[in-house]
Amino acid sequence: MTRPARPKPPHWTEIAFRLLPFADAASDDLPLGRLLRLSLFQVTVGMATVLLNGTLNRVMVVELGTPTWLVALLIAVPLLAAPFRALIGHKSDTHRSVLGWRRVPYIWFGTLMQFGGLAIMPFALLLLGTPERFEIGLIGAAVAFLLTGTGFHVTQTAGLALANDLAPEDKRPRAVALLYVMLLVGMMFAAFVIGGLLMDYSATKLVQVIQGCALFTIVLNVVALWKQEARNPQVTAPDRETPNFSELWHGFVNDGRNARLLIAIGIGAMGFAMQDALLEPYGGEILGLSVGATTGLTGAWAGGSLLGFMICGRQLARGWDQLRLAGAGLVIGINAFLLVLFAGPFAAPAMLYCGALGIGLGLGLFSVGTLMEAMSIAKSETAGLALGAWGAVQASCAGAGIAIGGLLRDLVAVLVRSGDAGATMATRASGYATVYTLEVALLLAGLAALGPLVGPRPNREPGESDPQSRFGLREFPT
Repeated sequence: MTRPARPKPPHWTEIAFRLLPFADAASDDLPLGRLLRLSLFQVTVGMATVLLNGTLNRVMVVELGTPTWLVALLIAVPLLAAPFRALIGHKSDTHRSVLGWRRVPYIWFGTLMQFGGLAIMPFALLLLGTPERFEIGLIGAAVAFLLTGTGFHVTQTAGLALANDLAPEDKRPRAVALLYVMLLVGMMFAAFVIGGLLMDYSATKLVQVIQGCALFTIVLNVVALWKQEARNPQVTAPDRETPNFSELWHGFVNDGRNARLLIAIGIGAMGFAMQDALLEPYGGEILGLSVGATTGLTGAWAGGSLLGFMICGRQLARGWDQLRLAGAGLVIGINAFLLVLFAGPFAAPAMLYCGALGIGLGLGLFSVGTLMEAMSIAKSETAGLALGAWGAVQASCAGAGIAIGGLLRDLVAVLVRSGDAGATMATRASGYATVYTLEVALLLAGLAALGPLVGPRPNREPGESDPQSRFGLREFPT
């Protein structure tokens, strides 16, 4: 009698994949390895975001002596491209080409713009530090920031649309959450590795690091893009009729539900973003935390965001309503900002760290929940338009929120300070408190805009689960 053959033990790579968050995002059509490879474009977007908004901010102000107001304007330059993400998405939906690709050309040219902007950026920044060539450096820096920002907006919009095309509908929640985990990975990679490399600053090292990022961007994006989108010449035939963008856009926003969703996204994005440039200064100035301790606040925020992405992916896969999760994110954000607000009067750093963690958690739930709602109303032929609209509103309002938060904090501080060195702690904290109070009000307004949307969907397919009743403000978790 022969013994039955023992099952072959799983390879170590299979075990590792099972332990990964969102391992069940894979499907027969989109295996996990392919999905992870596709998500590499988010790593480069995260790297470029941190490089523009964080690392180079510090280098220009401290090492190069660039005026702070000018640095703020340069950082705002990439936001000029954000409102056009809906148009970019529509163009990728209706792209005409004999090659049969819709998303590939936009991801490729977005990658080239990122590469070009980063390649010329260090030389432009060095010219900013020389008074005799300041004007040339300013023009070069503005072009570099615009190219890089436009590049990652184009890449991310077309990349998310491609992920929407490839992922089966039942796997999209986990796939989207995985894409945003990879965005966070790119941001953390840039923050720690690039910051460490530039610890001992020199002009040569600045050129090497930024151009290394440019090379890293093009390599990762080519790997991400390789053989992802199947050629379909019928979809991109040059002689086919394509809908007009203005007609599609008016039809999209004239749908009361879609317009309300975009309003809620904009209010929530602005509410979460106003503190982006204030959290670490608040910890240092009001609570007296060291530089290392305030850096930990960013780590707590990033950890909360990662936790939010993981919770969102898991709960969406279990059938939770995406807008309920987005609303829960707003509620968590309100409580987190209250913790941050009261951390100063109570002199409690632990409250500040918990608040930073909660802000990241709430933002993760809100971002993925609203993105999933945008994906649910996106059909294959309009996926780029819907996802571009989400990105345009989210990025534009977040950027405006950062700028308004910084200006409002300084304005209130000037108005209430007496101008002498003996100003009380409460007086110095008033600027921050004003911003945090406004953020709580904005998130409450976001709940008011989002609440009526949660409930029966007019475009639900037969057989889909449907909530029994509409979902209002009083039904949000408290």
